[in-house]
Amino acid sequence: MTQGLTGYGAYLPHHRLKRSEIAAALGEGGGKGTRAVASFDEDATSMGVEAARIALRGAPTPARVLFATANPPYLDKTNANVIHAALGLDASVLAIDVVGSTRSGIGAVVLATETTTPTLAVVTDVRTGLPGGADERDGGDAAAAFVFGGDGPVLADVLAQASATQEFLDRWRLPGAPASRVWEERFGEHAYGPLADAAFTAALKQADLTPADVDVLIVAGTHGRAVKSFAGGAGVAKVADDLTTAIGNTGTAHAGVVLADVLDRAEPGQTIALVVLADGATAMVLRTTDAIATRRSSPSVAQQVEHGDDSLRYTTFLTWRGLLTREPPRRPDPTGPAAPPSLRTEHYKYGFVGSTCTECGTIHLPPVRVCVNCKAIDHMAAAPMADVQGQIVTYTVDRLAYSLSPPVVAAVVDFDGGGRFSCELADVDPATVRIGDRVEMTFRRIVTAGGVHNYFWKARKVEEV
Repeated sequence: MTQGLTGYGAYLPHHRLKRSEIAAALGEGGGKGTRAVASFDEDATSMGVEAARIALRGAPTPARVLFATANPPYLDKTNANVIHAALGLDASVLAIDVVGSTRSGIGAVVLATETTTPTLAVVTDVRTGLPGGADERDGGDAAAAFVFGGDGPVLADVLAQASATQEFLDRWRLPGAPASRVWEERFGEHAYGPLADAAFTAALKQADLTPADVDVLIVAGTHGRAVKSFAGGAGVAKVADDLTTAIGNTGTAHAGVVLADVLDRAEPGQTIALVVLADGATAMVLRTTDAIATRRSSPSVAQQVEHGDDSLRYTTFLTWRGLLTREPPRRPDPTGPAAPPSLRTEHYKYGFVGSTCTECGTIHLPPVRVCVNCKAIDHMAAAPMADVQGQIVTYTVDRLAYSLSPPVVAAVVDFDGGGRFSCELADVDPATVRIGDRVEMTFRRIVTAGGVHNYFWKARKVEEV
């Protein structure tokens, strides 16, 4: 028994690195196109929050959260708890990590389809290789999220899923290593071929279909030759664009991102086959319903691809990845957040929940007990503000503040319906900021200090679609 898809979304970071930038700096490597790059204040968790926010618009509230990545910001500590808090979910909602390998992404999706309660599967990755290497050139950063089950309309039914598993050495990374290692490519292609055929054939048999019945085939995996070989011989007329020219291969997240892109364009009644090659093979067959035509994800993957900024310099990319240490501002080093106040202010810090005075309606950020307007005490109601847009009323450019991407642009934002807040702007060129610019909130990793990631919210300019 499987649950149907009731919500989906993908998140692509704002920045792109032209592959030609790599060749220009190193004299080798590079290539055509661009790769998506998580900003200095983004990681697998923060991108996962953004993808989940998109997926949950109009979708059922999940009873479980599964977080999958090959590059978790924390070990020992559960990263999914941050996503849980940022989404403002109830304490009864289970949140767990399914991490450590690129196969964990499809694993989380399979588990989400097989539970009996609405489940949110978040798949995300930050792919980094050594300078000048294939992983640096061909990798990419992104996240996707899917909701299965619940009372909302089903966008796609899961017709079948099958897997084939075998132990072999293809791609690996020891704990603490800066980059992955890869075995010889011909061996990987030889090992993956039979597994992909077996999983795909078994899934089609379960669904009582043939390759000719599949409208769109998605093939994803970090082994490029194996992916192309299977896609070319699967017998399906249409193979989905894998988006690697525009955003790179996003590892754990890639199958989810391409699936979201296909769903953005799918018509009712289409049969979609998804095959993921990662330490084995997993195949899933879905069929869209009439609801897909009215429940598209927004923004779409195509819109996010179109609005990517490819002005990022290679030296800045290396700095963000910690591969180039540059002179910091001559200011005191930042300090990490303390655990007790973070716990006390969880709803504000992670969920960006302010307070509304029930006497006069004034909105306060951060939340307070005493109204600044009418002075009423303890007459407050929760005011979720993460999804409320606003506009810049004033701003300043700070060239001395500590940042991996100086200068810092700080702005005062007036929210629609009330509430004023001072915060940093994300993904912004200081020369383009204007008073009156429309902004929305985005979840970011403000700084990492003392071995602690400090997550909070920033504002970013609203893209004109």
